[in-house]
Amino acid sequence: MKKIKLAVIFGGESSEYPVSLHSTGSFLHSIHASKYDIVCIGITREGKWYTYNGDIASIEDDTWWQHESCEEVTLSSSKAYKGFLKLKKDGSYELIEVDCIFPILHGKNGEDGTIQGLFELIGIPYVGCGHMSSSICMDKEMTHIVCENANIVCSPYLCVYQQPKMDYNALFEHAKQELGLPIFIKPANAGSSFGISKIQTLEEFIQGLEDAFLHDGKGKVILEKTIEGFEIGCSIMGNQTLTVGSVDEVETSAAFFDYQGKYEMLNSCIHCPARISKELIKEAQEIAQKVYRALNCKGLARIDMFVTPKEEIILNEVNTIPGFTATSRYPSMMKEVGVSFADLIDALIAFALEN
Repeated sequence: MKKIKLAVIFGGESSEYPVSLHSTGSFLHSIHASKYDIVCIGITREGKWYTYNGDIASIEDDTWWQHESCEEVTLSSSKAYKGFLKLKKDGSYELIEVDCIFPILHGKNGEDGTIQGLFELIGIPYVGCGHMSSSICMDKEMTHIVCENANIVCSPYLCVYQQPKMDYNALFEHAKQELGLPIFIKPANAGSSFGISKIQTLEEFIQGLEDAFLHDGKGKVILEKTIEGFEIGCSIMGNQTLTVGSVDEVETSAAFFDYQGKYEMLNSCIHCPARISKELIKEAQEIAQKVYRALNCKGLARIDMFVTPKEEIILNEVNTIPGFTATSRYPSMMKEVGVSFADLIDALIAFALEN
């Protein structure tokens, strides 16, 4: 059987660069390597693209870009050359043809539809949501607009655009009146809880806005009402026919499930399946599927929600390239319904090749 030529892209010019390296290491350890002819493409923090043919440990400890196997590469922009162009020092190039691309890129330029648009331009199948769906899911305001229009319950919010002169006092008073206190401040376009804060005072509000604008990069911030309760998630994969994973539960003693909680399990733990009734699990799975369809997702996504003390389920956000280690939430929820990590990778590649 002919092997699939699979390009695995990792790293990226994003604050979530370390998350990508960790996910990629676990991915490469777990994949059914005998089924694929794997080409690793690394993107540095500065945005330089290289082929990489070294060991997995060097990816995980972020020394991969120093490896002797690294050669500069660029993505072709022509359907006549479906793959990557390895650039030679004499000005010539070598075409690296691929059948499918698996982007393990979190955050800016990797999860927001930017790189997905490039893949579509040259007609190479790739794992995950399309460029429009990725862009909408990444932008928390657009996610609110689309999902609320589809009658999916979301937390009340306000959108704030960065201006040269901002009246922080007026903004704070308006937000207090509309959303109450405390308020969550979030970059509209960021992940892994970067730039998120939970605020009570004007001083915290100003600092929170500045941090969120810094991580957003597009001058847009979301203010959300604090939802009493706890967070759950549901993993989904598929195109026309969907496979719905289990529902997990986030338990945290921190103010919210922040970066340290997500990736170091500091003051946090995950329960899979969630410690809720079977009826509530079923309802969460149905809402997750409705969100997936409303946002035109394909391939995979993790839908994060809140459960209130009255057992109302409220949408939090959608992750189109969730954490991808063997113990990450997305693979763990799929494992709970009988899909191993290696088989999950195979299935996601197969979904990409369907289109």
